[in-house]
Amino acid sequence: MSLLHPIAQASFAIIDREIGPHPFDPPSYSILRRIIHSTADFEFKNLLEISPGAIAHLTQALRSGVPIITDVAMVSVGIQTMVSRTFQNPIITALDHGSPTAPGQTRSAAGMLRAWQQWPHGLFVIGNAPTALLALCDRLQQTPVPPAGVIGVPVGFVNVVESKAALAQLPVPQIRIAGRKGGSPVAAAIVNALLELAYSEEPA
Repeated sequence: MSLLHPIAQASFAIIDREIGPHPFDPPSYSILRRIIHSTADFEFKNLLEISPGAIAHLTQALRSGVPIITDVAMVSVGIQTMVSRTFQNPIITALDHGSPTAPGQTRSAAGMLRAWQQWPHGLFVIGNAPTALLALCDRLQQTPVPPAGVIGVPVGFVNVVESKAALAQLPVPQIRIAGRKGGSPVAAAIVNALLELAYSEEPA
């Protein structure tokens, strides 16, 4: 049974016709296509960065029911339907746990660190708050406890490029969007694509 709505299937067909030559293998292209579907922006084919082996690792983690920790509610809402139709992973919104404990700390960063304390092996998905990604990267540099993976795609101008660069230095399975682009719809699209890939690989 297809997880795609007929309109999404038609949109994907248009993307397939228009994207032109690309270097992506089928799983990576599935992720890219969902991003383009969510943004109508073909430039993402030059910005998507996936660490070696990340897709296989992340799909296996999702099949095992790993908790998904998002930075903001918009990402959580964007993945709820696909999660409910596939593996029913717990979804935790870090911002709901945020209460700054240090001068200058954002609520997003505080919430992400508190969520990491409770679910250190989760899949962390940051689509909005670069401070949350920076805080998470700083914590992961200091601990031997690896998360299932990190999807780091915040959008904007302040700390965005720096947060993605910090993530790129970590030896964890990860998916990034280079530069200033990204956003909650992109983060949700990546998770939904991974869920769909994981579900399609389930034994019949």
